[in-house]
Amino acid sequence: METLGKYFIFLSRLFVNRETFGTYFKLVVDECITIGINSLFLVSLVSFFMGAVTTIQTAYNLISPLIPDYVISLVVRDMTILELAPTIIGVIYAGKVGSSMASGLGTMRISEQIDALEVMGINSASYLVLPKVIGSLLMYPLLVILAGLLSMLGGYLAGTFTGVISPTEYVYGIRFDFNEYMVTFAIIKSFVFAFLVASISAFKGYYTTGGAVEVGKASTAAVTQSVIAILTADYLLAQLLLQ
Repeated sequence: METLGKYFIFLSRLFVNRETFGTYFKLVVDECITIGINSLFLVSLVSFFMGAVTTIQTAYNLISPLIPDYVISLVVRDMTILELAPTIIGVIYAGKVGSSMASGLGTMRISEQIDALEVMGINSASYLVLPKVIGSLLMYPLLVILAGLLSMLGGYLAGTFTGVISPTEYVYGIRFDFNEYMVTFAIIKSFVFAFLVASISAFKGYYTTGGAVEVGKASTAAVTQSVIAILTADYLLAQLLLQ
């Protein structure tokens, strides 16, 4: 409870004694490049093969002649939009971006750079962390949309090249009985996950104490707690929004 209270107090500090809009604009753009652009390759690679593997495994399990082939791509579509794109990519996002945030802020803390900002009268929490949170909220939903697209593209290519489903049936299954609310649900989850990963990772890094060993521990704790928060939020959002 003490840590949870400290976390909420930390969040409240992000919105007091802020800097000018121009300062934050430049910082947010830098964070968007670091968070989004630098994560494109990893997210694209994982998403593509995630869709390909899901297609092959779904086809392997649907062995009944009574089940039409287009059900394969329908399953891939629903799994990708509802769970794989926002949640699995969220775990990878926590491992790559979250650990980087925690280690960066932890290094600044133990090298007394954060203390120097405080001495200069700058709200270090707002100056250092708020751009990271905003950049995460801006870029992660875009990464989820890209992941969903590439996952279904990977499934299309895998299903076509292996012959488990024809291109026409795959496209038909993708379009069959489509519920637009699934996309809305995925975008809502992506915003929640983006905030959790950025805020928890920044919190763990900002309050690092000790030396280089503690920076590593803070980075590990940031990833672990971010993943736990993602999975917990995933269940709660599904319970609230899909009932």
